[in-house]
Amino acid sequence: MLRRLARGVVLWTTAHVGVLALFLAGYGWPGLVGAAVLWLLGIGPAFVLLRAFQGRFYPSAAVRRWVFRPFWYVQLALPLLSTAAVLGWLAGLPFSAGLVGARYALVVMAGLYLLVALTGYAGTYRLVVRHRTFRFPTLPPALEGLRIVQLSDLHIGPHTSRRLLRRIVQAVETAAPDLIVFTGDQVDDYAADARLFVDAFGSLRAPLGVWAIAGNHDIFAGWHEVRHTLESAGFIVPVNEARAVSYRGARFWVVGLGDPAGSFWPYGGGAEVVPDVARALQHVPDGAFVVALAHHPALWPELARRGVALTLSGHTHHGQVSIPALRWCLASPFVRFAMGCYRYRDAVLYVHPGSNYWGLPLRLGAWPEVTVITLRRGPLANHCTNVASLED
Repeated sequence: MLRRLARGVVLWTTAHVGVLALFLAGYGWPGLVGAAVLWLLGIGPAFVLLRAFQGRFYPSAAVRRWVFRPFWYVQLALPLLSTAAVLGWLAGLPFSAGLVGARYALVVMAGLYLLVALTGYAGTYRLVVRHRTFRFPTLPPALEGLRIVQLSDLHIGPHTSRRLLRRIVQAVETAAPDLIVFTGDQVDDYAADARLFVDAFGSLRAPLGVWAIAGNHDIFAGWHEVRHTLESAGFIVPVNEARAVSYRGARFWVVGLGDPAGSFWPYGGGAEVVPDVARALQHVPDGAFVVALAHHPALWPELARRGVALTLSGHTHHGQVSIPALRWCLASPFVRFAMGCYRYRDAVLYVHPGSNYWGLPLRLGAWPEVTVITLRRGPLANHCTNVASLED
């Protein structure tokens, strides 16, 4: 699978660089050298990534910043630049200035890309503490005011800003939650990253515990090792399991689901993390109030149909680029429940935008978030504007 992915990167990069070379060749050797550099930046790191994923070495902060990060920037830039060049060429053809049009379009697109990249980089440090109140008619009276802090998709590695992590910890401690949950993708693709995650968040405490579930990147990294590191540090790590929690004399259930990535990535314990909603809920009494932790929001429909009141998810990052006013993000064309809050009857889903980033340090509109959720008793108000139909 990894070799096929590497070959795909080579073909993808070569195709786009080939298009660019047609227009850059007009600059002579400098243009061709520029195209060659783009090609090398586009394919060279793919083989370094391949060796790292095969466990041949653990990539340092320098490798992730100066090898992997340029790779992702180039992969995003190439289709934009090649498309702009072709469109500029087509626009200039009627005026016998196709090559000139292509070059102007390249310059304009390169400038826009640089501006967006710099703005998006600054956006990765724009930490938002968002307070959400969810009302449920089935909430036991004793749970009125229960406070949950949700963090998600931290993708921690040696390159992660320690200053940002300290700000996240401070925000969580200031919120004084009853329950802290991490809804997957704690690590940045490597099992050894789990130790860095523990170093950053191992000091957090909450009366009802600190919980963490599997995300797809935790599975890719090697779930056995990631889970062992988290549990050894005192995190509660349920997999397709429900646990009863007592609060002010009342009892509710917290359910931790697996992730669909386990079905196609069985290595390192991934096969043990295939989600199984029926198994997870088998010991939950009828009518009990349930909070489910499911990294992938695709699991929500089955949870909602089975009466789970609140599901907390992540995974989408809101595409890392979103327009909240339009309820749209880059993930919207690919994921049914891509961003924000959804409701179905008395069931609610919250899709967290992530508390850090993955791949490119770029966030626009979808700012890194610490979510403070307060539970209230009462009729389900219109606090979730996305009303979902799960009948289809």
